[in-house]
Amino acid sequence: MSKGVKAAVIGGVFAVMVGGAGYGAYNIMSALNGGGATGQGGGPAPVRSGPPSGDEVEETTAKFFAAWEKGQAAQAASYTNNDAAAEAVLTSYGKAAHITGVKITPGAPKGATVPYTVKAKVSYSGKSEPLSYKSRLTVVRGLTTGRALVDWQPTVIHPELRKDDTLVTGEAASPPIEAVDRNGTVLTKGKYPSLGPILDTLRERYGSKAGGSPGIELAIRHADESPDTSLLTLAKGKPGKLETTLSASVQAAAEKAVQQHKQSSVVALKPSTGEILAVANHRDDAFNAAFEGKVAPGSTMKIITAAMLIDNGVTSMNGPAPCPDSAMWQSQTFKNLTGLKADESANATLANGFMRSCNTAFIKLVDEDPLTDASLTQEAEERFGLGRDWKTGITSVDGSVPASAGPDRAANAIGQGQVQMNPLNMASVTATAITGTFRQPYLVSRDLDDRPFATADGLRAGTAAQLKQMMRLTATSAQGTAVRVMSGLGGDIGAKTGSAEVDGKATSDSWFTGFRDDVAAAALSQQGGHGGDAAGPIVAAVLRASG
Repeated sequence: MSKGVKAAVIGGVFAVMVGGAGYGAYNIMSALNGGGATGQGGGPAPVRSGPPSGDEVEETTAKFFAAWEKGQAAQAASYTNNDAAAEAVLTSYGKAAHITGVKITPGAPKGATVPYTVKAKVSYSGKSEPLSYKSRLTVVRGLTTGRALVDWQPTVIHPELRKDDTLVTGEAASPPIEAVDRNGTVLTKGKYPSLGPILDTLRERYGSKAGGSPGIELAIRHADESPDTSLLTLAKGKPGKLETTLSASVQAAAEKAVQQHKQSSVVALKPSTGEILAVANHRDDAFNAAFEGKVAPGSTMKIITAAMLIDNGVTSMNGPAPCPDSAMWQSQTFKNLTGLKADESANATLANGFMRSCNTAFIKLVDEDPLTDASLTQEAEERFGLGRDWKTGITSVDGSVPASAGPDRAANAIGQGQVQMNPLNMASVTATAITGTFRQPYLVSRDLDDRPFATADGLRAGTAAQLKQMMRLTATSAQGTAVRVMSGLGGDIGAKTGSAEVDGKATSDSWFTGFRDDVAAAALSQQGGHGGDAAGPIVAAVLRASG
């Protein structure tokens, strides 16, 4: 956060109720004050209703812009439908953010929405820089007054402002950083958009440790205490060099791959070290779902469930695992994906059920001795290191596999129920499965801050060998669900597909995790369908770039 600046809180959005009695009400306040127009018989005039006319939109925006340009915060706020919140923002615009010389140029309106360009100057401590950005506003009808008013949103003042954020200008809280990849290539927000919020966090956490000195900047101070978003630099600080584990080439491939599917995220890492090679998100928000997501992982969870079955002596990759059309567990019926052929023959092994992603093969085995409600939790935590407070260098969530009774015990085994994961977790699960060793993923070396790394027992050599072979079969065998996606990739490859049903959504979440030599990757595409539909091509593209 910037120093020495008194921040003004940006107010929230005023709740507006559309339609209903408000439009037909009378302007009571006007009547009480003795002002306003009168209707027939000397009573108060009806409040105007319906969408604002073009003339009203033009007049309201003109008045609002004129007052804003003159720094008349209260006057400008009076033309909005939440004058208290708007006045706080507009006051801080001039005082805390030190923005002056405002000139607003409106564009052609589209109905009641008006785009505009803001040009101004930011001055602080003898330093001054021009400021320019674009935004838009919408004019609505005031419910009680009938006046045409600017619908108040923080984005009216700046497109990156959110509820209760503040604009401030002053000395930056953290020195700038020059983040570089594992080979010394500079990583920037412009070239790698997914890294924008990650680089902000790295600057906040490690800027002072990287040897730099702070500059002067205009920034957004977020109400949720996430790192400041720098908007304009008035005086450059001295950047400190921060080395990361990322690979610029793999990151570039990840950025390109997630753009093919909305609401998608991917993570790639080195199983032999735990070093994170790439993290990318393509979302409607700035949320780092690749590291912080908490959603059901679908059948990718079968990697952990298979490990539990093998470690507890229930079966082995070549042991029996019948795959009926359906399986009953404590009054709940579980079925396979449409089109999956049942197999209860001697060929119905765990490996066959794994590579074909047969749900019932796993459901039928989860009640075998010596398994308990806590067995899957123990496997996830003690063998795969999930839920053990990972310290990656930035904010991350390390997965959750709660001990569950009832139908959720079975649902958890196929990645539904109460299990929650993100691509970082599943990339790590794959890394542990193919090496037998849990190595906590990390983005920045712990030598920089001596933070503790999470530990786990890892897998027995025999279990890891079976898991790796089953993932290979899934990617290379004719019956494997990942064959089409992984086709053409050289080297030692393996994968696991997954689709997770989501309450209230017609289309499932698409999951995919795979490896190629010493690179493991996992992707999620929310409402992307089957694992090979959306998440699979993302992972394949990232693995292809790692060669």
